Amino acid sequence: MAWTVPGLLAVVLVAALLTAMARGYALRRQLLDQPGERRSHAVATPRGGGIAIVVSQLLAYIGVGVLFPQAAATLAIFSAGLVMVAGIGWWDDHRPLPALPRLGVHVLAGLLLGALVWHWTGEASSAGFSVLLAIALINVWNFMDGIDGLAATQALLASVAYALLLPAPVAGLALILAAGVLGFLPFNFPKARIFMGDVGSGALGYLLAGLVALGLGTRSAPWTILLVPLAAFLVDAGLTLAGRVFRGERWMEAHTQHLYQRWVKSGCSHVMVTSGYALFGVAGIVLMHVFTWLPSPWSHLAALAWAAAAAGLWSVLLNKVHR
Repeated sequence: MAWTVPGLLAVVLVAALLTAMARGYALRRQLLDQPGERRSHAVATPRGGGIAIVVSQLLAYIGVGVLFPQAAATLAIFSAGLVMVAGIGWWDDHRPLPALPRLGVHVLAGLLLGALVWHWTGEASSAGFSVLLAIALINVWNFMDGIDGLAATQALLASVAYALLLPAPVAGLALILAAGVLGFLPFNFPKARIFMGDVGSGALGYLLAGLVALGLGTRSAPWTILLVPLAAFLVDAGLTLAGRVFRGERWMEAHTQHLYQRWVKSGCSHVMVTSGYALFGVAGIVLMHVFTWLPSPWSHLAALAWAAAAAGLWSVLLNKVHR
């Protein structure tokens, strides 16, 4: 335990230093997200700061692998998937790519995670779920990374939730992610001086899928409960996407139809919207731990009820901003 606190502080500092360096690099290379009709920000802002989170995690995994050699192979395979997702995102931040090559890389990274889960559990269903979840979360975090601090704070809260749920020492991996996001966050909230870019948003989705996979592998909770900390993003992204598909819109195109985007367009500040999502996330953390004490099938039903409540709240709030 003695190495944990200084180690986590080192991750925070490394992430903060690398974010500052990434901002300088983006300014020199003119990697800027410009304001526009399909954007939620008013000034040109550097992008690509999420590379700092990625590198902080990879360096931390090297340290963990040295301290726990039995985990080194698993961390190496997971890191390969992380590098793939972050790498295609970094490329896209510099030179936008078509959706198909990006999706192909996401699928390959998801398959790596699924192979790890299959190795841990021997369950094809858990492995398949992990593959689909990784692909989904990579893209969900990309869709939802549109205002100051939103994607980072949700990732921070979710990683804290998994740190509280997972057994030691694997809970340390969740804390490492929380530390990396914490180092980046002051540059992104309450006023963004840099955006994380596709390199960061996709990587966060993959990293969170990895924590859910750890929950499955350690039998910490059923999959329904493991998704509770992700409910805000899954509901907003999922229902918005379903609506666009139903209306026959080109759902892969950039848009401002998510609830958080409509809130901002209605006049709410980025701080207010991000804080609202954060309050929902904190409630999810509390309820997740309550649900773990319930016997099956009540734990599943409680988690599904929370998802239904989130969908209902989404619908109510969306109707309000439409008025």
